[in-house]
Amino acid sequence: MLQGLMGSGRRLMWSVAAAASVGIPALAQPAVEPMTEDGVITGTMNIDFATRTNLDRSGDLKEGSPAKGAKDKYTFGLQVARTTEFAGEVQRQPNLYTSTLGRKVQDAELFYKIDLAVLNPKDFKQKKTVGRWVGTVPVDKATGAYDLSGGGGKDSQLRINIDAVGKASAFVDNFAGRLVGKAEKKENLAVSTYKRLIGGRMVEITVKKSDPMRFENLTLAKGPAEIYPRSIVNGRLDYDYETGNYFADNIRFKYSLDGKDYEDIMTGTIKWVEDPDRETNGKGYYDFNLRFNEDKNKTASSEGAAFEKMAAEDAFFAVDNTVPSITGRVSYVDTIAAGSEVPSASKVTYALNGNKVSKQQIMNFFKLWLVAIGPTNDE
Repeated sequence: MLQGLMGSGRRLMWSVAAAASVGIPALAQPAVEPMTEDGVITGTMNIDFATRTNLDRSGDLKEGSPAKGAKDKYTFGLQVARTTEFAGEVQRQPNLYTSTLGRKVQDAELFYKIDLAVLNPKDFKQKKTVGRWVGTVPVDKATGAYDLSGGGGKDSQLRINIDAVGKASAFVDNFAGRLVGKAEKKENLAVSTYKRLIGGRMVEITVKKSDPMRFENLTLAKGPAEIYPRSIVNGRLDYDYETGNYFADNIRFKYSLDGKDYEDIMTGTIKWVEDPDRETNGKGYYDFNLRFNEDKNKTASSEGAAFEKMAAEDAFFAVDNTVPSITGRVSYVDTIAAGSEVPSASKVTYALNGNKVSKQQIMNFFKLWLVAIGPTNDE
């Protein structure tokens, strides 16, 4: 439906702010270096889809509408790159319209309230909250786009707010740009063909009902540490309604660090796999296979021999560990209400791994995934 970088680089991951917060000597700032580690994003999330269970009984709203004030709630504790923790909740309320004239009586919005903490890599029991990710994301009335810069004032603007800790200065950085979510009307979805170079072999797959989620100059605020800079995102994450799969279509992250400009291009797939007994146990998982700059990291022909005899679709979704990537699973246990085909609640477990990726690439993906928390958990 959504710790770290250990080894030789792990000792370098803690920021000056993190070190000062627990009273041990500050460690050196890390460079943008590729690392390989299991568990670069781990933790759990509980989703309560109250808009599917708390329905309007007044008769004032369109038939089947949620009750006024009902919100879906995403509550989580997730660790990113081992030494950063995001713990809190996102609430989501829908548009509501009157039953007679179709007049809007409630605007669709998302509300973020997330504590940001750093952990001591030498002792993960030592943790310090250094700031918060807070604010409101309204949904544009005309286009249905999520307007990350439309909070309506500094007190509601979606932002990362970091406190002063030790010698590290406080800062506030805002999110901005737009996310255009899934289409409300599914009748005119496009046919799309995706191509990928796998082990020196070009393979392609055609999706009959592709629904693009677009990122339009979407700005990811910097932080929690200065090593995670402000990033601009453009591109698409396309959803296949027939399979439940996602396709990352050249999602570009642009950012600057230590006076140097970077551009990472994320491609790849997120494949939905249902448990054979899902109807009774509610289980399924997303199999992540997201690649960074794969055109610059093409697999040598000798290393690609394993993919040559695969069917095109199997090769398209195959994991190639010679390419910088985020892989692993996000597993769901869904509760399906009687008489419904969609979950009323979900328990989600994150177990994502990094292969030759930098901490900045991991953090950029994670922030983008949280920004898209609503559309990526819709049915």
